[in-house]
Amino acid sequence: MHEYSIAYDIYLTARRCADDYCATAVTIVYVEVGSLSMVNPDQVSFLFEAIAKEDNHPALAKAKLMCETVLPKTSCVCGYTGDEIYVCPVCGALPTVVKGKDVMVTRLEIEVGDDDGNDVKTENMEG
Repeated sequence: MHEYSIAYDIYLTARRCADDYCATAVTIVYVEVGSLSMVNPDQVSFLFEAIAKEDNHPALAKAKLMCETVLPKTSCVCGYTGDEIYVCPVCGALPTVVKGKDVMVTRLEIEVGDDDGNDVKTENMEG
Protein backbone atom coordinates (compact mmCIF):
# COMPACT_ATOMS: atom_id res chain seq x y z
CA MET A 1 0.00 0.00 0.00
CA HIS A 2 2.31 2.71 -1.25
CA GLU A 3 -0.54 5.24 -1.28
CA TYR A 4 0.03 5.82 2.45
CA SER A 5 3.66 6.86 1.99
CA ILE A 6 2.67 9.11 -0.94
CA ALA A 7 -0.12 10.73 1.09
CA TYR A 8 2.30 11.20 3.99
CA ASP A 9 4.90 12.88 1.76
CA ILE A 10 2.23 15.19 0.32
CA TYR A 11 1.11 16.03 3.84
CA LEU A 12 4.67 16.83 4.92
CA THR A 13 5.11 19.09 1.89
CA ALA A 14 1.91 20.97 2.75
CA ARG A 15 2.90 21.21 6.42
CA ARG A 16 6.35 22.56 5.55
CA CYS A 17 4.77 25.18 3.28
CA ALA A 18 2.29 26.15 6.00
CA ASP A 19 5.10 26.56 8.52
CA ASP A 20 7.43 28.40 6.08
CA TYR A 21 4.74 30.95 5.13
CA CYS A 22 3.15 31.19 8.62
CA ALA A 23 -0.17 30.06 7.14
CA THR A 24 -3.26 30.09 9.27
CA ALA A 25 -4.81 27.51 6.95
CA VAL A 26 -3.99 25.36 3.96
CA THR A 27 -7.24 25.09 2.05
CA ILE A 28 -6.33 23.09 -1.06
CA VAL A 29 -3.31 21.03 -2.07
CA TYR A 30 -3.17 20.47 -5.84
CA VAL A 31 -1.49 17.26 -6.95
CA GLU A 32 -0.77 15.87 -10.40
CA VAL A 33 -1.03 12.07 -10.51
CA GLY A 34 0.46 10.42 -13.57
CA SER A 35 -1.76 7.74 -15.04
CA LEU A 36 1.30 5.44 -15.21
CA SER A 37 2.18 5.97 -11.53
CA MET A 38 -0.08 3.11 -10.38
CA VAL A 39 -1.49 5.35 -7.64
CA ASN A 40 -5.17 5.54 -6.73
CA PRO A 41 -6.00 9.27 -6.22
CA ASP A 42 -9.09 8.48 -4.11
CA GLN A 43 -7.03 6.44 -1.66
CA VAL A 44 -4.36 9.14 -1.48
CA SER A 45 -7.03 11.78 -0.73
CA PHE A 46 -8.62 9.63 1.97
CA LEU A 47 -5.25 8.89 3.59
CA PHE A 48 -4.17 12.55 3.38
CA GLU A 49 -7.27 13.60 5.31
CA ALA A 50 -6.73 10.83 7.88
CA ILE A 51 -3.10 11.89 8.40
CA ALA A 52 -4.12 15.54 8.77
CA LYS A 53 -6.76 14.61 11.34
CA GLU A 54 -4.33 12.47 13.32
CA ASP A 55 -1.50 15.03 13.25
CA ASN A 56 -3.86 17.81 14.35
CA HIS A 57 -1.79 20.66 12.84
CA PRO A 58 -4.14 23.68 13.05
CA ALA A 59 -3.31 25.00 9.56
CA LEU A 60 -4.02 21.63 7.92
CA ALA A 61 -7.17 20.63 9.78
CA LYS A 62 -9.46 21.35 6.81
CA ALA A 63 -7.02 20.90 3.93
CA LYS A 64 -8.37 19.10 0.88
CA LEU A 65 -6.46 17.31 -1.82
CA MET A 66 -7.34 18.04 -5.45
CA CYS A 67 -5.85 15.38 -7.74
CA GLU A 68 -5.51 15.84 -11.48
CA THR A 69 -4.70 12.82 -13.64
CA VAL A 70 -1.87 13.41 -16.10
CA LEU A 71 -1.90 11.32 -19.25
CA PRO A 72 1.40 9.96 -20.56
CA LYS A 73 3.54 11.87 -23.04
CA THR A 74 6.44 10.15 -24.77
CA SER A 75 9.30 10.93 -27.09
CA CYS A 76 11.55 8.80 -29.27
CA VAL A 77 15.06 9.17 -30.62
CA CYS A 78 13.58 9.36 -34.14
CA GLY A 79 11.80 12.60 -33.22
CA TYR A 80 8.34 11.22 -32.47
CA THR A 81 6.43 12.86 -29.61
CA GLY A 82 2.99 11.72 -28.58
CA ASP A 83 1.15 9.38 -26.24
CA GLU A 84 2.19 5.93 -27.49
CA ILE A 85 3.95 4.26 -24.54
CA TYR A 86 4.87 0.82 -25.89
CA VAL A 87 6.09 1.11 -29.49
CA CYS A 88 7.03 4.21 -31.48
CA PRO A 89 4.60 4.37 -34.41
CA VAL A 90 7.33 5.92 -36.59
CA CYS A 91 10.37 3.67 -36.07
CA GLY A 92 9.19 0.79 -33.87
CA ALA A 93 11.56 1.56 -30.96
CA LEU A 94 10.56 1.85 -27.30
CA PRO A 95 9.68 5.51 -26.63
CA THR A 96 10.76 7.31 -23.45
CA VAL A 97 8.01 8.41 -21.07
CA VAL A 98 8.55 12.11 -20.35
CA LYS A 99 5.30 12.86 -18.50
CA GLY A 100 2.59 10.90 -16.74
CA LYS A 101 4.46 8.61 -14.35
CA ASP A 102 5.03 10.93 -11.37
CA VAL A 103 3.02 12.19 -8.42
CA MET A 104 3.76 15.84 -7.72
CA VAL A 105 2.40 18.66 -5.58
CA THR A 106 1.99 21.55 -8.01
CA ARG A 107 0.56 24.29 -5.80
CA LEU A 108 -1.23 25.09 -2.57
CA GLU A 109 -3.89 27.56 -1.58
CA ILE A 110 -3.13 29.00 1.84
CA GLU A 111 -4.48 31.66 4.14
CA VAL A 112 -2.09 33.93 5.98
CA GLY A 113 -2.77 36.65 8.52
CA ASP A 114 -1.74 40.25 7.93
CA ASP A 115 -0.02 42.42 10.56
CA ASP A 116 -3.38 43.14 12.23
CA GLY A 117 -4.28 39.46 12.55
CA ASN A 118 -6.83 39.53 9.72
CA ASP A 119 -6.90 36.60 7.33
CA VAL A 120 -5.74 37.30 3.81
CA LYS A 121 -6.15 34.59 1.16
CA THR A 122 -3.09 33.82 -0.92
CA GLU A 123 -3.46 31.50 -3.89
CA ASN A 124 -1.09 29.44 -6.01
CA MET A 125 1.87 28.84 -3.77
CA GLU A 126 3.63 27.04 -6.60
CA GLY A 127 6.20 24.43 -5.74
